[in-house]
Amino acid sequence: MKEITAIIRRDRLQETKKVLEDLGFPSLSIQSVDGRGKQKGMVCDNDLDPDLPDKFCTSVKLTPTPSSYALDHALPKVALFVPKRMLTMVVPDDLVTKIVKAIIKINQTGKTGDGKIFVSPVESAIRVRTSETGGEAIA
Repeated sequence: MKEITAIIRRDRLQETKKVLEDLGFPSLSIQSVDGRGKQKGMVCDNDLDPDLPDKFCTSVKLTPTPSSYALDHALPKVALFVPKRMLTMVVPDDLVTKIVKAIIKINQTGKTGDGKIFVSPVESAIRVRTSETGGEAIA
């Protein structure tokens, strides 16, 4: 068994839940989380989340650098945490790739802030109501 943890944009939650349910995986936990990636917060034209108020975004001037782009250092530094949704589910090993591909397909925009997916091993699972263990507990 594996645990899949996906951190996604808020506006992609309903579509992601629908796809997972269509694949036969309606059971999952969802949390509201705040975080930031390597961009160290949000300095954008509101690409990270179209539902966020404009006060979270500032327009920036990008300066080309040899490796990529760097923010103009004259601008004030913005270090905000971006609101996201975190989905967690435990699935059989043989279905991990299928589920991860489905999550990526729904959430990939090609822009900063699309999210992350983590896959971790699960040592055991127990359904409290029936005491079923292993694969029976997650079915």
